[in-house]
Amino acid sequence: SSHFGSSHSNPSTPRRLLASFVHRIPTAAAPCLTMAGKSQELIQQLLQAEKEAEALIATAKKNRLAKLKQAKDKAEEDLKAFREEQEKKFQKEMGAKAAADPSAELKGATEEEIRLVKQDYETNKKRTVEYVVSKVLDVTTELTDTQKQALKMGRV
Repeated sequence: SSHFGSSHSNPSTPRRLLASFVHRIPTAAAPCLTMAGKSQELIQQLLQAEKEAEALIATAKKNRLAKLKQAKDKAEEDLKAFREEQEKKFQKEMGAKAAADPSAELKGATEEEIRLVKQDYETNKKRTVEYVVSKVLDVTTELTDTQKQALKMGRV
């Protein structure tokens, strides 16, 4: 028979060759397997770092949104307080104006005007009377040239 068919006759049969080769694989392929293992480990580390980075970004976004909401709420709260303060101020002013009697205010202004007119009258009364009397008493007895000419034309 052929020496390939029988595994018992020749020590270098295909089965023995295969067996000796398989036994050598771990020692020959050890550096490759170690490198492959390290590559796999590095890939896992990168994937883990990527997951952590995504989680960190998600947390930062969530925190940012929370801070924006907090700032918005604070601004709305401040605005509400400001509006209430302005409304109270407005109501107080309107209440004071509504409580004030417009006719009393007008009466006060009218009385002040009357007092000023009387004061002006008293201040200027004597001088005015003297001026009017001086003009009434200042009568010229002579005719002006224009009056004389008019008289002449009327006679002729």
